[in-house]
Amino acid sequence: MKTEELKQLALTALKDLKAIDVVTLDVHEMTSITDIMIICSGRSTRHVKSLADNVVKLAKQHQAHYIKTEGEKEGEWVIVDLADVIVHVMLPTMREFYHLEDLWEPIKIRRENHS
Repeated sequence: MKTEELKQLALTALKDLKAIDVVTLDVHEMTSITDIMIICSGRSTRHVKSLADNVVKLAKQHQAHYIKTEGEKEGEWVIVDLADVIVHVMLPTMREFYHLEDLWEPIKIRRENHS
């Protein structure tokens, strides 16, 4: 599955369950670990877990070759690693504390419109 397809798949899964403040970062020129990072928030630990689960579910339905998750037990910050796309689903307090967007400051941040 191509990077753009994975990105759209993840964004669709997040939109379906109403993720909050979705940001997409193209990091392919800054790191070799991934091409795209998606960062979003959920309203509660249950919402965070559901958002991450929905990304995994949709990725499996589309036969994504690589899917790994971390943090689903606690549900404060769940990472869904799809190789070329990494999705960070966080509680707003965690997101504010870690400021992931600031780590990638040179990158133009693209906020996804989920209207």
